[in-house]
Amino acid sequence: METKIKAITPDSLVEAKNLIFDGEVVAMPTETVYGLGGNAFDDGAVQRIFAVKGRPADNPLIAHVHTGYDLSQIIDYDPPYAKKLREAFLPGPLTLVYPSTGKVSAYVSCGLNTLAVRVPSHAGAQSFLKAVDIPIVAPSANLSKHVSPTSAEHVYDDFNGQIPLILDGGVCEGGIESTVCDVTGEYPVILRPGLITAKMIASVVGKCGEYTPNLTAGEKVKSPGVLYKHYSPRCQTLLFENAADGLAACKGVNATRVAVLCENAIAETFVKTGVTVLNLGETEQEMAARLYELLREAEKVCDVLIAIEPQKKDGVMVGVLNRLRKACTSVDIRH
Repeated sequence: METKIKAITPDSLVEAKNLIFDGEVVAMPTETVYGLGGNAFDDGAVQRIFAVKGRPADNPLIAHVHTGYDLSQIIDYDPPYAKKLREAFLPGPLTLVYPSTGKVSAYVSCGLNTLAVRVPSHAGAQSFLKAVDIPIVAPSANLSKHVSPTSAEHVYDDFNGQIPLILDGGVCEGGIESTVCDVTGEYPVILRPGLITAKMIASVVGKCGEYTPNLTAGEKVKSPGVLYKHYSPRCQTLLFENAADGLAACKGVNATRVAVLCENAIAETFVKTGVTVLNLGETEQEMAARLYELLREAEKVCDVLIAIEPQKKDGVMVGVLNRLRKACTSVDIRH
């Protein structure tokens, strides 16, 4: 199969729509990361997404819809506080998990009676979703466990020859996946942290919980990005809480090509050691936007990546640290 990258135009949207209704998978941009999209009502298309990604069968998908889509077609109950959250944050990087009507493919939610729904703010995503006018399930457009994609080229690197079309919407500005928030209870509960923080949600509806999975009880999760190792570059990784431990690792690591991933505040410290420095930046937004791009860059420039946790731990950094820890806790080289 030939994989084409095409700018989002009326012609490419017609092509994308035809592919979707033929049961194919199309990569689409969002403001966070690129997604691997398929028809949420089509069992075959949803199963193809799992197969192409190599995604575990118990890892739910998110349904993406345009701003005018009638949610009553796919959700069974819409609590009043969920409406407040939509008014405050959507379209944008917030996914809400509702009770499902059961009309989408059962494979989407892995047998659960809930459905995660997102309204992306990316103009190209909205154009695509309006063109198809159905929910599009779209996990991040990367091979399972690999670094999430923030450009069309990243998607091509993982899926050349596996999917027919990548809609090119430029580089994603957000950089980490959406916040996922369960709205099936009395108040919202964050299942996966992201760019919309617990404090931001609580400021709108008064209260916001944060979920910790009970894996020992065999609990099924309602959100992607909870159970499994994710976002990993194809190089050896070492993660440290502070610069001092990172510096010691630089001196002791036995490798020719070493890189350090760190925030701007300590970057100069590592420049002096002679290693390659991958600078995350200064602000929360910069670090979120650059994280995946730099993890993919690490694959090209080093055999061992030494990552240093940013010192700020709250706000958007909860999501950034969540991704960094899932990406860099392994010291095994992936093949």
